[in-house]
Amino acid sequence: MRVLLVSQMYPGPSAPDLGVFVKQLADELERAGNDVSRVVIDHRGGSPAKYGGLAARALAEARRFHPDVVYAHFLFPAGAAAAFAARRVGAHLVLTAHGRDVRNVGAIPGVATATAAAVRRADAVIAVSDFLRSELEAKIPEAQGKVHVIDSGVDLARFRHRDPGPLREELGWAGEGPFYLCVGTLDERKNVVRLADAFATLDGGSLVFAGDGPLRTQLEGRDRVLLLGRVSHSRVADLIAASDVVCQPSLIEPFGQAVLEALACERPVAATRIGGPAELLTPETGVLVDPGSVDSIAAGLRAGAELPRPNPAARAIAEEHDVVKQAARVAQLLAGETPK
Repeated sequence: MRVLLVSQMYPGPSAPDLGVFVKQLADELERAGNDVSRVVIDHRGGSPAKYGGLAARALAEARRFHPDVVYAHFLFPAGAAAAFAARRVGAHLVLTAHGRDVRNVGAIPGVATATAAAVRRADAVIAVSDFLRSELEAKIPEAQGKVHVIDSGVDLARFRHRDPGPLREELGWAGEGPFYLCVGTLDERKNVVRLADAFATLDGGSLVFAGDGPLRTQLEGRDRVLLLGRVSHSRVADLIAASDVVCQPSLIEPFGQAVLEALACERPVAATRIGGPAELLTPETGVLVDPGSVDSIAAGLRAGAELPRPNPAARAIAEEHDVVKQAARVAQLLAGETPK
């Protein structure tokens, strides 16, 4: 099968962690014997004109490559670019919604119209969680009956349980446990200030933030809190394995890739109850918190530290989301079949 991948997020030399979840699926599709051509944006920042360039490159590659299917990540603008290219060359079209693209519908002028047009053209749409499927169908009624829930999966070979002691020493993660970790952008949606406030109420432990963003200054200088800045995705696996509890108390989390990666590493999670994490966690593997309540987050941190680690039940959940399995399901959908 000839697959033209179109994505506005993809790892590149200046942004090796950008859209890693897109690359890992594309790589697995290729390993399974599919011919995958990539038209992507592999850097952060720059002029909005880059999205127009993405559409032009997608059309040019579609005419050269003659794909059986155009496979886009994010409904807009990548999905709109993919829909344009697919229509011009008569290829099938499959779109993937990840979260922000659905939230932008109704929030940014023109996005709803463009997204609805792309969804109408699509043969199938993938949502990375059932929570996101419901939100998408409510905002874009044309999606109803087309949406399949398939998340981006996790690389079980890279994300696995390892002895945390040597990893902490290697990473310079000193202090007394429990060792808490938050992975993601330091912004309002990730709820990092409330997390830091909740952690401050605990008697001990240390909290590491792996990521950067506009709220960094509100986290600096706090006792027992370490800010690593942006880290490579390869280092994230080491950080999770070095931690005791992974924290994702976001205001909303459409799926929760870091939650899945933590489960693969057999680490318990304290995560928001709003969004996809509720579809992954069980009482044996994590705690769901009210992201608007510092007290609820603090209680979740304490309860998460009481859960077993390593946590075989967590690994069992992650194994159902193996990226190899998810890529096989995506391939079935790209081929016009119903995923198993």
